[in-house]
Amino acid sequence: MRALEQRPLLWQNLTWEEIACLRRSGVDLCLLPAGATEQHGPQLGTGMDTCTAVKLCEAVSRETGVPVLPALSYGCSLGHSRRWPGTIALQPQTIMNTVVEIYDWLYGAGFKRLIIVNGHVGNAAPLRCAVDLIRSRFDDAFIRACNIPEISPRIRAEFFADAEDWHANAAETSLMLAVATEQVRADKIAASDDEDRTAGLVFTHPVNRTSLNGVTGFPSRASREQGEKLFSFMVEDLTALVRRALKEQPPLAQSYFTTLA
Repeated sequence: MRALEQRPLLWQNLTWEEIACLRRSGVDLCLLPAGATEQHGPQLGTGMDTCTAVKLCEAVSRETGVPVLPALSYGCSLGHSRRWPGTIALQPQTIMNTVVEIYDWLYGAGFKRLIIVNGHVGNAAPLRCAVDLIRSRFDDAFIRACNIPEISPRIRAEFFADAEDWHANAAETSLMLAVATEQVRADKIAASDDEDRTAGLVFTHPVNRTSLNGVTGFPSRASREQGEKLFSFMVEDLTALVRRALKEQPPLAQSYFTTLA
């Protein structure tokens, strides 16, 4: 597998023999990019969240030799409403069931460790529920849903710099300028700014009631240089987490299914 490890290990490009060889070599962890297909303002493509998760997982795979599963390209985007065409949303239960079924097949192939690398904020709740379902069904599961903006404090600071309820903001626009220019409409960036209107509200509201154009934040502050810096933070910090995850054992060895006598 040494030659394969010099480039991202993409599950869909590997044969069953190569996957079996990878498992025999001691790797039992996979990365699952989770994104969305949803509006991202006038300046970014609808695949932005998926693109971020995939690019990040591929970069981390180069560093660690951990395989990357095919991405979940549809997410829980119900909060974006039907005001702007382009969003295709799944129900939370669909995402939960899909992740549990994916893990079931990975587990059968000997891959007990799974990190879901989530590029879409709306996926956080169903993915967290999927984690609980998996842990309740597989006694020796190692499972985590990792939301990209929360990987580390320095990454969080970049994402939240221009809006608390950010979306298609300076950070996301900068990322796409750095790693996926096909997602960017450069001539639309300067006019895409829209303020965060959520401060002080009691309730959460769908995006149609908080944004004029689907953006929350200031894309006009974006730059390729800022995106390159942010992406390097993301790769470095997720790589460190994955390397720890490859070796981690539970603090206690007690079974989920055994009650105290």
